[in-house]
Amino acid sequence: MIKKIGVIGAGQMGTGISHVCSVAGFDVRLTDVSQEALDKGMATIAHIMDRHIGRGWLTQEDRDAGLARIAPGLGMEQFADCDLVIEAATENETVKRQILTALCPHLPPECVVASNTSSISITRLGAATDRPGRFIGMHFMNPVPRMKLVELIRGIATAEETYQLVRVVAEKLDKTSVPAEDFPAFIVNRILMPMINEAVYTLYEGVGGVEAIDSAMRLGANHPMGPLELADFVGLDTVLAIMQVLYEGLADSKYRPCPLLVKYVEAGWLGRKTGRGFYDYTGDAPVPTR
Repeated sequence: MIKKIGVIGAGQMGTGISHVCSVAGFDVRLTDVSQEALDKGMATIAHIMDRHIGRGWLTQEDRDAGLARIAPGLGMEQFADCDLVIEAATENETVKRQILTALCPHLPPECVVASNTSSISITRLGAATDRPGRFIGMHFMNPVPRMKLVELIRGIATAEETYQLVRVVAEKLDKTSVPAEDFPAFIVNRILMPMINEAVYTLYEGVGGVEAIDSAMRLGANHPMGPLELADFVGLDTVLAIMQVLYEGLADSKYRPCPLLVKYVEAGWLGRKTGRGFYDYTGDAPVPTR
């Protein structure tokens, strides 16, 4: 039975996962590489919870109890009594493997380890641990408190017991889980990221400007966000990383990242988190950069 959950990474995804786990009644241990990152992450969680109170989605009592259940701290030692640890670091396989290798010696034998990777092979990541049978992909959608879906991805060695245990956790978080096979980018990003990449090609080739492309997809396909706006929200570095995983993993030219996407990432224009991507966010309202 899962009672205490560790979360590695206090960024956008890690804070969202910590948020929903704590509100659902789980004790949470949160870590990152620095105290500054942890302080920023805890401030983000408190801010989002306060917004949810204002919208009637959360009571003050549940907010206070949820925050009290999250214990931030540096180092992997704090996970020694966890039942489940979720890795939510940057979408980089080398970084994730290093984290998992450092994590496992501090865990009890029965602890399950999950990765929030949005594209990387669960089989390969599991092989970097001492417990591939107790390793699984648990891909939350962004923003985690709002989005109902969790993809559950079994590696070739993942035990059925592990899958069922994590599926129950997802239910307790008020999420709907779908099983996905361990192929590059799984289900959601296998479909979504090529669409975003094609929107960037449409911009690159001059078929339409940023506003025209986003308006066309919002009004013509009833999407809540245009694909370029969505790319900025996700992070252009993340979009590029997933497209590279698809391109390399499936060896199909249709997944080739658009050169314009590569240029934006090289320029450090990563979207909302850097203040500039396909839109400039430094003013009162987003302004297209092309």
